[in-house]
Amino acid sequence: MSPTDDSRAARSERKRAYKEAAVPMGIYVIRNRVNGKVFLGHSINLPAMFNRIRFEFAQRMHRVPELQADWDRYGEAAFSLEVLDQLPPLEEPGATPPVEELKVLEGMWLERLKPYGDAGYNTPPRP
Repeated sequence: MSPTDDSRAARSERKRAYKEAAVPMGIYVIRNRVNGKVFLGHSINLPAMFNRIRFEFAQRMHRVPELQADWDRYGEAAFSLEVLDQLPPLEEPGATPPVEELKVLEGMWLERLKPYGDAGYNTPPRP
């Protein structure tokens, strides 16, 4: 086996391990530590979601204009991104993520925190 073949095999093994690694999924909150408001959401890949959120803020294109305005006003240091709850990792690599379970869990957290109006950035549920 040549050194090139060995590095290809190692790279292929790292790639396979990465794809099979358990990705944390669950409920997250963006917390404004200045005014106490929060934005609650769910994701099947929390680390990727946190990267996306930071990118959206940096590009000034977050989907919640009021949250973007506060981020611009107070700066990144005034906010925290936190995991509130996680689902257990999938047993089988490539299994379908439990999106419905995440939505139910998110609904429970929305009911608990009520992040609407003066308390948060989420859109209130329709009556």
